[in-house]
Amino acid sequence: MVKRRKKDTRKKRKSKGISEIGSEPRKITASTGYGTCTELLSPFGGILALIKFLDLIQFEEIFEHVYRGPKREPKLGHYRMVVGILMLLFIGFNRLWHFVYVQLDAMLCGFFHASQLPAASTFWRYVDSLGINQAHSLLNVMAVMRERLWQQCGFSYRRIHVSLDTTVETIYGDQQGARKGHNTQHRGKKGYRPVLGFIDETREYLLGKLRKGETLSGEDAAAVIKQIVHYVPGCVKKVLVRADGEFFSWQSVEAALGEGFDFIIANKSAKPPFDPAGWYRPWKRKAFQYNSCLYQPSGWSKPCRFVAMRISKEVSANSKEPLQYELFEDGQYTYRIFCTTLRAKPHKVIAEYDKRADVENLIAEAKREGVDAIPSNKFKNNYAYFQIFMLAYNIWRYFKLMAQHSLQERKPFDSDCSGKLLQGIKDNTIRIARLKLLFIAAKVVAHSNREKVKYSIHDARVPGIQRFLKFLDTARSRARPWLQGTLWPLRFSLKPS
Repeated sequence: MVKRRKKDTRKKRKSKGISEIGSEPRKITASTGYGTCTELLSPFGGILALIKFLDLIQFEEIFEHVYRGPKREPKLGHYRMVVGILMLLFIGFNRLWHFVYVQLDAMLCGFFHASQLPAASTFWRYVDSLGINQAHSLLNVMAVMRERLWQQCGFSYRRIHVSLDTTVETIYGDQQGARKGHNTQHRGKKGYRPVLGFIDETREYLLGKLRKGETLSGEDAAAVIKQIVHYVPGCVKKVLVRADGEFFSWQSVEAALGEGFDFIIANKSAKPPFDPAGWYRPWKRKAFQYNSCLYQPSGWSKPCRFVAMRISKEVSANSKEPLQYELFEDGQYTYRIFCTTLRAKPHKVIAEYDKRADVENLIAEAKREGVDAIPSNKFKNNYAYFQIFMLAYNIWRYFKLMAQHSLQERKPFDSDCSGKLLQGIKDNTIRIARLKLLFIAAKVVAHSNREKVKYSIHDARVPGIQRFLKFLDTARSRARPWLQGTLWPLRFSLKPS
């Protein structure tokens, strides 16, 4: 008897991918047992990506060459103390005593090669030894990191926009340097008044400092503008500085002209005479009128170009959307006036200045992350801690740029889920990126005398973090672009001491 069978009788193997999981659902009831395990667990699985990123840009090498440590030598060394604080800020804790919550975390303890982290007082004593010299050296550390990150991502900006602004940090204790000044949210309270500068192309922090709670003077504004050239990468040839009326002074204009920068600074007190016949409307459907003139305010050494925008008060009163304008008013119009070196038409110059509004979002995000955390009553400690925090802020910015760069190197085996996660990290704020990339449960296991980090296949974010880790490992295995020198010459070269 002949039996008819199918030609291919072999069983088909099921895919073991994350999308097809054949496990049965868990049953948790009141009688469910409990116990302990020997593996080390961590809720911050994304810290492994931070460790790989620091190795990619060779952060320890940068730190050892550039950082100027205080006289007090900690047992763990300056590098591990600063990186420990950076990891705390990277996770989202902005107070030093928050180390008690991560003292036994597997990822952080593995980085320190210890069973548990040092006490929070150890890090506090180190912060108490920091001063203004350490703050300045941290700005230099960020400058070297910036060049290496730009070369790693293939950035070659020849012209950048630097937006400067100040903010207020309200003080609720008795801290050195706190003053009563312009504080719209908490009138009459003391505070600090830090100044910050951001690069609009990459949205990263360029320079700044913590200041006493006083209005920014012309000398202070000029000093900030003069420092820009010391921190921009070597590929940058032109800089456009955009600032509000607090930076309006002859000292600021002279500093920008001396460094060869273009600038647009909002007018604060000058009243240039515009030709009544020079007003024009570039758009017929909009009531905005523009004009320009050369004017030398009192006390200035040379005349500069001023551009103006005006709108009729009747039109602004009938408008549904509230309009905000600066400077003086006359009987019929409200005005916005700016001092600039640009030779474009006035409406284009003012449109270029309006893009500076994004710096308010960057400052607001930095304050939400905790930039206004004041760890000490000593101004020098707060001055240095401010730069440490902004370094952690920049690392998150670099993570977002690296995620964007990894999306350009898509491979056939990459899943759509991983691409959506990295796209979300690139597009969203730091707070959302932390939820997507950092707060991923991980288990640290030992196998063949080596530690390994494992993630759950049930977490939808795991394909994204694995793809990002593979991208970092691939970049670490290649020659560093700044060592090859194929893009553009470095401004900051680390020479052995």
